[in-house]
Amino acid sequence: MALLRILSCVAIVSAAYGCGAPAVTPVITGYSRIVNGEEAVPHSWPWQVSLQDQTGFHFCGGSLINEWWVVSAAHCNVMTYHRVILGEHDRSSNAEPIQTIRIAKVFKHQQYNPMTINNDILLIKLASPAQLNAHVSPVCVAESSDNFPGGMQCVTSGWGLTRYNAPDTPAVLQQASLPLLINDDCRRHWGNKISDLMICAGASGVSSCMGDSGGPLVCEKNNAWTLVGIVSWGSGMCNTSIPAVYARVTALRSWMDGIIAAN
Repeated sequence: MALLRILSCVAIVSAAYGCGAPAVTPVITGYSRIVNGEEAVPHSWPWQVSLQDQTGFHFCGGSLINEWWVVSAAHCNVMTYHRVILGEHDRSSNAEPIQTIRIAKVFKHQQYNPMTINNDILLIKLASPAQLNAHVSPVCVAESSDNFPGGMQCVTSGWGLTRYNAPDTPAVLQQASLPLLINDDCRRHWGNKISDLMICAGASGVSSCMGDSGGPLVCEKNNAWTLVGIVSWGSGMCNTSIPAVYARVTALRSWMDGIIAAN
């Protein structure tokens, strides 16, 4: 298996930009690598974060959950010298009004296990708040009690490889619609590697791939896009007939709330 590396919304978001409600409406084919995905409508996933090193190299994704906090994957090994880029669509363009924000603190789940890839979550406290606007706004976060059933169509997004052996990641943000799987179905592919801290999606002709790690898997709940999974791991060749595995946000929500409340 390969790592795909390369709070109540209402309380924590300004009223002008509620969570999970993009100012630019996403268009999802067929509600439709990222393998076999498609280019996203620019700025239609306004919580999408690009995590970059000092050279501007994109190594992981993330999701803005309020103006001070970003959630990503523990295996991304985010450091305070990395940068959070918001409001980006085309990484090859210098014309976009992106926000580049320094990182104040990184909180990796203390029980993250790189062998089992359990608890693959970290929180990033920004050094200055994101400026919420039509291109930058937060995603809602699934509640611990939420249920997102197998077969539900959800969407993942990122700048990850569009095929496992591609020479570089794409310049423009990609998206893919894919169904959730119940864990019993996922275990038919991955066996006992799948724990209750994980949720699977895909095996439908699309897949997350290297560079998508830490990015969002979102589903619609009450007409708002809600963060259900964090891109974690999957097939080393980004095989579109094998489900990709995501950290299960409902199982990690209480940890998120505790870190944010204490910091």
